[in-house]
Amino acid sequence: MSDDRAPGFATLAVHAGAKPDPTTGARATPIYQTASYVFDNVEHAASLFALQSFGNIYTRIMSPTSAVLEERIAALEGGTAGLAVASGHAAQLVTLHALMTPGDEFIAARQLYGGSINQFNHSFKSFGWNVRWADIDDISSFEKAVSPKTKAIFVESIANPGGVVTDIEAIAAIAKRAGVPLIVDNTLATPYLCKPLEFGADIVLHSMTKFIGGHGNSIGGMIVDGGKFNWLASGRYPFLSEPRPEYNNMILGETFGNFAFAIACRVLGLRDLGPAISPFNSFLILTGSETLPLGMQKHSDNARAVAEFLASHPKVTWVSYAGLPGDRYHKLAEKYCPKGAGAVLT
Repeated sequence: MSDDRAPGFATLAVHAGAKPDPTTGARATPIYQTASYVFDNVEHAASLFALQSFGNIYTRIMSPTSAVLEERIAALEGGTAGLAVASGHAAQLVTLHALMTPGDEFIAARQLYGGSINQFNHSFKSFGWNVRWADIDDISSFEKAVSPKTKAIFVESIANPGGVVTDIEAIAAIAKRAGVPLIVDNTLATPYLCKPLEFGADIVLHSMTKFIGGHGNSIGGMIVDGGKFNWLASGRYPFLSEPRPEYNNMILGETFGNFAFAIACRVLGLRDLGPAISPFNSFLILTGSETLPLGMQKHSDNARAVAEFLASHPKVTWVSYAGLPGDRYHKLAEKYCPKGAGAVLT
């Protein structure tokens, strides 16, 4: 008797992407601590370098350990493919690199992690990428910020550190009308609490350093391709819609379909910018991911208990935590994060 039920979240957190090592039978994912890989022959090498077949070339671009992590987080988010990189900042850099050209603009929520604000305001300007800021508390400000130069909209599901919960569905509708992808940084929520792709996001990013890794012993970032954005429709995303001379004039958006964005980030962005995650860090984050549902539920439960205690304390004037019934973001938290509002409160 067959059972066709899909694996649940907790099962995916332990098993997605992982297979016993075929040589040793090892159950845990091995740390493939190697820089390069052996090819079967010259033809095999040529096929890999031309993107005509899948396989390992060089650890700056991929590794078997990181491949398990990529498949796991993509499965947890409900995406088509993932790309692991050295940090959350690297994920933002590689993502925007695949979308932007000098003089282009992207819209970002003002309610963001401070490091992202610095990266967008300063470092990205060196590439000629210009940010236009909008306000999560005024959804119309995103619509007003759209211009012919807009190439993407960027928000966080739960903003770090204010705990602001974003109305992803409303902003996704604006992105769709503008014909641009919605990028959601899901670091504070993780896919256990919130799945942005289900609400219209096109790309999901993570700093896995925080809750996915969970132990403070490793740094890593993840890009998850939602697989639904049409990169060929407008001709505004040349990395995906125009022939690539280094790959025999292949058009990545045509060849790789619903995971073309993840491929473009890997074989153009990661290849040339180089922010590769180490196999050891991928292994550590994989280990942390196995208890993600347990950890995030406990984080949320504890944060709510602390918030309730502080809210009733006579020496505390105010508490901002979306898990509290009276909080201004509570209804959004119920919609987007029904299992809990995360670990951060102010």
